[in-house]
Amino acid sequence: MKTILTVIGKDQTGIIAGISQKLYELDINILDVSQTIMDEYFTMIMLLDLSKIHVTFDEVKTALIQTGEKLKVKVNLQREEIFDAMHRL
Repeated sequence: MKTILTVIGKDQTGIIAGISQKLYELDINILDVSQTIMDEYFTMIMLLDLSKIHVTFDEVKTALIQTGEKLKVKVNLQREEIFDAMHRL
């Protein structure tokens, strides 16, 4: 299953490292990534492959949101098919 991960927050060191470490711990592969600094805000979008996870999607989502809270950034995770359906008009 593919998912879209977004991360937004005040720029600071360690955001990419923290999110990437959690993805590694959950056995999630990063397929594509785009990140930038807009003024003083960090933004990142990742396309992820969850085909090897050993927990539920909801557990992954909770773990990533908690990681974001520790890093003081907003994390959102959506299934690719839902993301595609929301943006098709």
